[in-house]
Amino acid sequence: MRWDPFSTLRRALWIGGGQWAGKSTVAGILAERYGLTHYHYDYHDARGHDDRRMMSRIRRGEPPERDWEAVWVRTTPEEMARQVLVEFAERFEWVQDDLRALVSPRPLLAEGWGLRPDLVAPVAGSTRQMVVMVPTEEFRQRQLDRLPRAGRLGHQVSDPELGQRNRVQRDRLLAEDAVRGARRLGIRVIEVDGSRDAEGVAELVAEHFAPFLP
Repeated sequence: MRWDPFSTLRRALWIGGGQWAGKSTVAGILAERYGLTHYHYDYHDARGHDDRRMMSRIRRGEPPERDWEAVWVRTTPEEMARQVLVEFAERFEWVQDDLRALVSPRPLLAEGWGLRPDLVAPVAGSTRQMVVMVPTEEFRQRQLDRLPRAGRLGHQVSDPELGQRNRVQRDRLLAEDAVRGARRLGIRVIEVDGSRDAEGVAELVAEHFAPFLP
């Protein structure tokens, strides 16, 4: 592990897993309840890391901007998932840079789908400091029906219905991969099925993290 001047990575708590499982909502509840510093992976990845992502693409000889038609329509879900896992490993380096530089008097909670068990386990102080949240198939469908950003693509493509089907299947494959990795490493998996509200799921996560919470 590279230099971690403030032991941020070793002491952090981590929530990873699948899309649409409520990770950000649960992390927000815990951050407010226990006075934690919340590192929101999606926000930083979509904004703070954009320049680094663009330069990485240029170094590989790729166009600086993605071809969304190729991403969503002309690529199989299986290949999408493989590509995203490769990208997650690169982007996790940027997450670590963010966290190494973070000085906070409060414990840190990092959450996001790019925080994969195999990436987090080597830098965390204990595998008990991570949980993986994934939606059941029924709950995933409910989220797709209920959440506008989940139920449609955010990019213009020639066949939006195919693109959305590919996206959903990709997300399903990535969630399954997160579960396999977590179980291999002894990291707790929480399946979100809608039987508990967000506060109830947050209670489960808090009970798991109890030895590390203030």
